[in-house]
Amino acid sequence: MIHKLGYSAYFLTVADIADDIRAMGIRCACRGSAAGSLVCYLTGISDVDAVRHDLVFERFLNPLRDELPDIDVDVESARREDVYDMILSRYGQDRCACVTMVDTYRARSSIREVGKALGYPEVEVDTVAKAFPHIGAQDIRKAIEILPELAGSNLNAGQLELLFRVAERLEGFPRHLALHPSGIVLSDDDLVNRVPLERSFQGYRMIQADKDDVEVLGYLKLDVLGVRMLSSMRHALDEIARTEALKVDLDEIPTDDEPTFELIRASDTLGCFQIESPGQRELLQKLQPTRWEDLIVDISLFRPGPVKSDMIRPYLNRRHGMERPVYAHPALRPALRETYGVIVYHEQVMRTLAALAGYDLTTADRIRRHLDDDAELPSLREDFLKRARERGVPDDVAETTWDDVAQFASFGFCKAHAAAFAVPTYQSAYLKAHWPAHFLAGVLTHDPGMYPRRLILEDAREHGIEILPLDVNASEPDYVADCEIGCIFFRARSPVPSAIHPDRRMHVIGGEEPCCTRDARRWASGAPEVIRVRLR
Repeated sequence: MIHKLGYSAYFLTVADIADDIRAMGIRCACRGSAAGSLVCYLTGISDVDAVRHDLVFERFLNPLRDELPDIDVDVESARREDVYDMILSRYGQDRCACVTMVDTYRARSSIREVGKALGYPEVEVDTVAKAFPHIGAQDIRKAIEILPELAGSNLNAGQLELLFRVAERLEGFPRHLALHPSGIVLSDDDLVNRVPLERSFQGYRMIQADKDDVEVLGYLKLDVLGVRMLSSMRHALDEIARTEALKVDLDEIPTDDEPTFELIRASDTLGCFQIESPGQRELLQKLQPTRWEDLIVDISLFRPGPVKSDMIRPYLNRRHGMERPVYAHPALRPALRETYGVIVYHEQVMRTLAALAGYDLTTADRIRRHLDDDAELPSLREDFLKRARERGVPDDVAETTWDDVAQFASFGFCKAHAAAFAVPTYQSAYLKAHWPAHFLAGVLTHDPGMYPRRLILEDAREHGIEILPLDVNASEPDYVADCEIGCIFFRARSPVPSAIHPDRRMHVIGGEEPCCTRDARRWASGAPEVIRVRLR
C-alpha cells in the first residue's frame, strides 16, 4: 500500500533521518498513528511492534484518506536545533526547508502597530498595550468594561477611542511569518522554483507556507518535535555512566521489570512522562498496572473524552471482576476483548464497524473520521443498519452499537499513539525506580513536567536523596548526582556477599551495609529500606 500510494521514498527518507539522529547520540521516538505501521517499526522509525500490539495500519494510511501521511518524530528538546542543522545540511537547501507559521495581530501587537501609525508616543503606547492580557484584538473595548484589572484605568476616557477602534479591526490579519516549532518540508530539487523562501531570525531557511498550505502544494512534511522528557532521560543516562561507569540502554531494558511496576502502582510517578498528574496518579492506583500493555490503556483512558463519557468506571469494574464484560454481539468479542467490552480506541471503532456491517478497515476508517459530520451522519447510519441487517444482526443490537460507536468515536484515542507514548512512559518510570537521583537530576535540569522544581526537590527528599547546597567549588551548571557519594546504602536483610566491585568506595554508617547501585538488587536479598544518595 505504501508503494502503491507513492510514499516509499518518504518512508525511507524518514528512516534515514531517524538513524542519523540516533547516530548523533540523540534519543529519538515516533508518535502518532504512524506507530501502527509495521514498516515504521522494521525500518527503525518507531519503537512499537504493530503486530504484537494488534495495531491497525489503516488508521494511519489508506487510499480513502484525504490527507497526506504525517510521521511525527520526537527528539531531545535540548538538541532539536542540532537535528534541524543535520537534516537541512544533509538534504541541501534546494530540497529541504522549515515550515512557517503566520503570526496574526492580537490586542497588544495591534495597539503597538496602530499607535506607531498614529504617531502616539512610544512609551505611552507600550504602557497601554501592557495593560491588556493576552486576548484577541476584537475584545479590547469589551475587556475594558468587564476585566477587574482594568477597572479604574481611565482607558475608556475617550482619548484612545481612535486607537482602539482601528486596533480592533486588525484582528486576525497577518503580522509576520514565524518559524514553525517542528515542521520540515522534504522536497525534490525544485523547491526554490515552486515556492518563495526566506530566512528566519535564527538563520533557518523557511518556506513561505504554513502547514496547511504545504499540503495544498503537495509537499510531504516531517514534524520534528522537541520533548523535554527525552532530554531528561539522556541527562540521567549520562549521569549513570559518569558516576556508575555503567551504560544503560533503555531500548534493551525488560518490559516486565517488577520494581518499575511497583513504583507505578504506588503512583510514585512525579517527573515521569504522561503519568505524573494528580488525576493520572489516582487512575494508576485504581488501575494497578501489571504489564506494559496496561500503560497503553491508562494513557488512553486519561483523556477529556473518556473521563467525560464515563468510560473509566465500567472498564475498571470489569477489569477487577466487579462486573462481567458485556458484548452487544458475539462478533464484537475479538475487537473489544482486551478492554472488557468497552470501546476505548479508534481502532476498536473501526473493527466494530467491520465486524457487524462487513466493511473493510479502509472504509471503516473513513466512516470513523466522518462521524462528527452532522450532514453525513444520517446516511452513514442508514448504510450501517442496512448492512448489519443483511448479515443477520438484530435491529436493536445494530442500533445500540451504532449509537455507542457514534458517541465514543469523538472521545476515543488512537491506540498506536498511546502505544508510542507508553515507551518513554515506561522508560522514565524504570529510571526513577532504579536510579532516582540520576533521573530526578535530569528532571530538575530540563523541567519537562507540570510541577515546580521545589516539588521535585521534595520528592527527591522523600526518596531519601540528600540535596546538597550550591558550592562554587563543586557544583556543576546542571543538576548532577554527587560523584563522591554516588552510591545507595541499603539495609540488607541478610549479609551482603563480599564480592563487591573493587572500584566502589565502601562505608558502614549506623550498621547499614552498603552496595553499589548497579548490583544492589543482585547482592541485597531484601528491598531497599534506606537510600542515601546526594544530589547537587
